[in-house]
Order: sequence, then C-alpha cells, then structure tokens
Amino acid sequence: MAAKRARCRVPLPRGWRSHLKSATLHAISLARFSILRARGAAASHAQRRVRLAAQVERLREECAQLREEIRIKDARMGHIPPQHGPHYSPPERMAILELRAARGWSLKQTADTFLITPETVASWSARADAGRGLWRERARFSRSADRATGEVAG
Repeated sequence: MAAKRARCRVPLPRGWRSHLKSATLHAISLARFSILRARGAAASHAQRRVRLAAQVERLREECAQLREEIRIKDARMGHIPPQHGPHYSPPERMAILELRAARGWSLKQTADTFLITPETVASWSARADAGRGLWRERARFSRSADRATGEVAG
C-alpha cells in the first residue's frame, strides 16, 4: 500500500515551499476583498434583517481579529518575566481593576491576562480599597542636598 501511495503523488514544482507563504497572504487578501464586497451589498440591503446580520458578522470577525492580535502580543510578552514586563500607569491600573470587577476574575486570571503577578494585582486592590492612589510614595534623597522629596514609584 505504501508503494501505491508513492506512485500516486503529484509532482510539485521546484521551490514551491518558498512561494507558499506569499501565496497564503495573497489568498487571504483576495478572500477579504470578496467578503467586503458581499458585506457591502448586505449593508445596503432593503431588509433590516439582512443589514443586521451583516453587521453581526462584521463584529464577529473584528472580535476574532482582536483575539488573534492579543494572542500574538501575549505570546511575545510571555517570554518576559512579569517583573520585567509592562509598566502600567495609575489610570491603566484602575482600568485593570475595573475590568477585573466587571468580569469577575480572580487574582490569577487578572494577572495571567495582563502578564503581571497576582501579588501585583493584590497590591493594587489593597491600595484602591484603602483609598490611596494606585502608586507608592517613596522618599528619594538628592545627592546635592540631604532633603527627601516625594517621588511616584511604579
């Protein structure tokens, strides 16, 4: 049976693998053009149901593309230890805590989603619950003078 399979193989042109990636990208572009053309016709359709279905399909595709963007970014950031990862500003920290509350995430789910440690999320939550800002005040000593000044630390 293995010999029969070997005889039935279709010969492929030389260097076909080097053109495969380019061909894949061109096929995706052509498919996108076709989809946009069909959606354009549906978006201007006389029936409201057809217009809404087109809008739902467009939004589903947008969600799928955003998920893929996030997957790619997370894969890249996943190679960086959380301690050396992204630095979130106080408004971003508050947005993360708001999203955690709205989605009902645990500390671990929140930390995994934003590539930080659960301890960091717990610290931000404790500061917010205590009515303090989402940053630490730290004393910094100037080399020219022995006076302490407040500095916002991340």
